[in-house]
Amino acid sequence: MLVTDVAQTQLLIVGAGPCGLVAATTAARYGIDVLVTEQRGGGSSLSRALVVSTRGMELMRRIGLEDAVRAGAADVEPTALVTSTLTSTEGSVIPLGFPSDTEAAEASPCRPAWAPQSHYEPLLVSHLQAAPSATLQFGTRLIDLEERSDCYRATLLDVTSGSQNFVDARFVIGADGAHSTVRNKVGVSMEGPDDLADYERVEFVAPLDAVIGARGHALYVLEHPDVAGAVLARRGREDRWGLSRERPRGAAGMEDLSHDDLVTLVRTATGVQNLELTVERFSRFRFAAQIADHYRRGNVFLIGDAAHRMTPRGGTGMNTGIQDGFDIAWKLAWVLRSWAGLQLLDTYEAERRPIGLHNIGRSAEPGGARRSTNEALSWDLDGRVAHAWLDHNRTRMSTIDLISDGLTLFTAEDHSQWPSVADTTGWATPLEVVVLDIGTAAALGLPPTGAALVRPDGHEIARWTAADAPPKPGPAWSRPAET
Repeated sequence: MLVTDVAQTQLLIVGAGPCGLVAATTAARYGIDVLVTEQRGGGSSLSRALVVSTRGMELMRRIGLEDAVRAGAADVEPTALVTSTLTSTEGSVIPLGFPSDTEAAEASPCRPAWAPQSHYEPLLVSHLQAAPSATLQFGTRLIDLEERSDCYRATLLDVTSGSQNFVDARFVIGADGAHSTVRNKVGVSMEGPDDLADYERVEFVAPLDAVIGARGHALYVLEHPDVAGAVLARRGREDRWGLSRERPRGAAGMEDLSHDDLVTLVRTATGVQNLELTVERFSRFRFAAQIADHYRRGNVFLIGDAAHRMTPRGGTGMNTGIQDGFDIAWKLAWVLRSWAGLQLLDTYEAERRPIGLHNIGRSAEPGGARRSTNEALSWDLDGRVAHAWLDHNRTRMSTIDLISDGLTLFTAEDHSQWPSVADTTGWATPLEVVVLDIGTAAALGLPPTGAALVRPDGHEIARWTAADAPPKPGPAWSRPAET
């Protein structure tokens, strides 16, 4: 086929779920020319992921959407109650690995938000559409991806008109889900089982505030014999709920039940025998615990479900994916802005795939939802610098808020050496120097004359004292190897 009209972009992102949107927003923040395509005609109306983790909310805060996301979040305890029905006065509480308000305040300027995807995805869409260097195309399906000498040529189909167009992109991010076309086109395989269980869910609207009290639990694991093993979860701040269960073998699924039988099932689960409810939708999904054998092939990168499939246990699937998107996007932006060499891109798989492997392993365990806060939070925050409050330019801010889009140098004193570090080392990456008081510096583990060099993701890549010559972390700006 003779192609005469080909559009150009620096970065093509296939898929406009939360992971692709966070990646696109991050790249656009650096002024990168980014095109996002999505085969759906608009955003998702499904709840899907129900919680944005501590680190996920830090990224929402960085984007400027923390308050808007929290406005649609349910006010719940980050725990599960194992009980007979929603109205039962007996049961046992189990931790889900998400911090309480008190625990979150010690670790982060943010706390998790129990908000549904259907609430925060439109916020991300609107935010991206306001970015001057970003273009978002709904109703556009990727049908081919061809590697060329200096780019990838994507063949895109307008699903409404049936017309095709072509885009050349220097880099491509596959954020197109579990059955990723991008992953298939570049020949990356998935490892692990995709048939752990078949689940189904009914989403409904019902007034249950009087039943659960002032502040309920995030999940209710039910033991009533007619709904044993089913899980009830509130979907955001409104009266929307989801009832999920393993699809019974040899018996009618939820969508096969009569309306009266389905209402009886929900009433049994809630324990409210005269409950008035409105059924919104059904969904079916398969539990899988898979990971791509590579997160990268050439200049194509995989994030989210395209890179890893997790069961809902632990609530890590979407949260892992949006952290993937942020990670590869800032690294691609640095390369495209000539702030770092191509070696930086090698760090994406090296740093993110171990997180994916851990979270997949957790989700595959029958008891994978149950974790202590300390264990789960350490994986969520992934070793970024410590949070501490300080007064900066007469404003109360967290050390996390002061991490710039380039390099950030946290120093314990206003030493004359620090402002000239970038000049003396020849670094091309912009550097911001943040002077901390002694107490805040100590919270970061810095001595009085110490300094720490930090990447946009909050990971420290070098430290030294005023008496030392600044080290050269290398062109990749990689994290030090763990010992």
